[in-house]
Amino acid sequence: MPPKEVPDNAYESSRFLAQATYGGTEDEIARMQRTRYVDWVVDQFKKSPRALEPVLRARMQANPELEVSTREINDAYWKLAVTADDQLRQRVTFALSQIFVVSLNDGAVSGYPLGLANYHDTVAKHAFLNFRDLLEAVTLHPMMGLYLSHLRNRKEDPKQGRVPDENFAREVMQLFTIGVHELEQDGTVRLDERHEPIETYTNEDVTGLAKVFTGWSWGGPDTTDQRFHGSLKDPRREVLPMQPYPQFHSTSEKRFLGVVVPEQSSADPRASLAAALDRLAGHPNVGPFIGRQLIQRLVTSNPSPEYVARVAAQFADNGEGTRGDMRAVIRAVLLDQEARDPVAAANPVFGRLREPVLRLAHWLRAFGARSVTNEYLIGPTDNPATSLGQSAFRAPSVFNFYRPGYVPPNTPVADAGMVSPEMQITHETSVAGYLNLMRGIIERGAGSGNPRDVRTSYGAEIGIADNPALLAERMNLLLLAGGMSPGLRSQLEQAIGSINLPTGDAERIERARRNRVYLAIYLAMASPEYLVQR
Repeated sequence: MPPKEVPDNAYESSRFLAQATYGGTEDEIARMQRTRYVDWVVDQFKKSPRALEPVLRARMQANPELEVSTREINDAYWKLAVTADDQLRQRVTFALSQIFVVSLNDGAVSGYPLGLANYHDTVAKHAFLNFRDLLEAVTLHPMMGLYLSHLRNRKEDPKQGRVPDENFAREVMQLFTIGVHELEQDGTVRLDERHEPIETYTNEDVTGLAKVFTGWSWGGPDTTDQRFHGSLKDPRREVLPMQPYPQFHSTSEKRFLGVVVPEQSSADPRASLAAALDRLAGHPNVGPFIGRQLIQRLVTSNPSPEYVARVAAQFADNGEGTRGDMRAVIRAVLLDQEARDPVAAANPVFGRLREPVLRLAHWLRAFGARSVTNEYLIGPTDNPATSLGQSAFRAPSVFNFYRPGYVPPNTPVADAGMVSPEMQITHETSVAGYLNLMRGIIERGAGSGNPRDVRTSYGAEIGIADNPALLAERMNLLLLAGGMSPGLRSQLEQAIGSINLPTGDAERIERARRNRVYLAIYLAMASPEYLVQR
């Protein structure tokens, strides 16, 4: 059955925008009803990227005494999540940032807030280009070099017993391109004659590939030893791609993944790098490995093998003979029949646990929240006890907040042989933290300051608060995309109606209406039906 071309109703519009953006606004949902899915995606591809680094620099220019820290990066992130019109790029960039992880929790990276913002912008710039180019851009970004320690990586020295750092070589295979097991194009693991998974690489491959990533360090006007080691502190070095330093690059033979880079008479770091990235990007695992993770981040945690295969096929060939076309991959992820079919969405195994950052972003956009300062002073939100337990750019490790294959133990999910990545950061503390945080945000707004910096008037909601059924239906459209069960609807209407509207005193009536709105939003966003995005 071919995928639908246009939404059948406002619910399907809302559901699509929950997958492709940080959550649809009322106006966007209405426009989407008149738009073909593919036309919306193509229009988003054409929009210029909204970048983080300029937001931070503008804030510095407006306040010369401000010393930009890691907190301001998160403020800028929330500003783009709420206000940027290139919503698809922003959402896909967030997904890719959870694959190509660089984290402010690393002490080396946290000292370069503008560099981390530039890393985000680099991923965003390449999100709609070719995977091979994206891979090279993140490989050579100095923040990735700091995070996975291939910046200042030196060639082997047998006399001193020094070998190249293997950190990036291992992770670029394990996490960024091919994974640890060979895959069929539908994402299922290939087995050998003993029915054991076939490993994609060996320790020898890691050792050989590590030599490729020697002789790369800070960008700048020269390639002196001092610049390589970092003693020449160019103020723009944190945003310049790493450059080659031949004197520190291994000239010995490099063997990895069936490729041999011959011994070099003179060091050629760029040639070594090109051979390595060509091999990695061309590996048959990349399509299903990356495609499945993008499906998980945008649509559903347990896509069918057929869904994965269709996305992988677009990665292999966009229809014009090009491999790795990210636009073709993103179209395939969002427009696939499995993604767009409401019958498939009703299947209990379909969907994904809505990650905490997306829940707050959804509230901000659905109810038109705006920043008094225009800086969205929300900051980091990674404390599970008092906040969301997740924050952009603050993954605890290179393995992200959660593994794509995480199986919550002793659960029906495990019994069914399924995965639920986001459950890895879901526990008693984080659940209570989310509920307490949202209760305060819904009533008083988000961010710092008193009153809070990011607030909304709830004008439309207050206007229908006299009618519990209408208010519940608004939650159904904006938050649950039509997925509200009769049971939840009944509970919501009863709870709303339990707040009596007084007569006579206009101020008391207004307060009661607001309390109805607060309760409706809180109960909707606390419900399992909302928390599982379908």
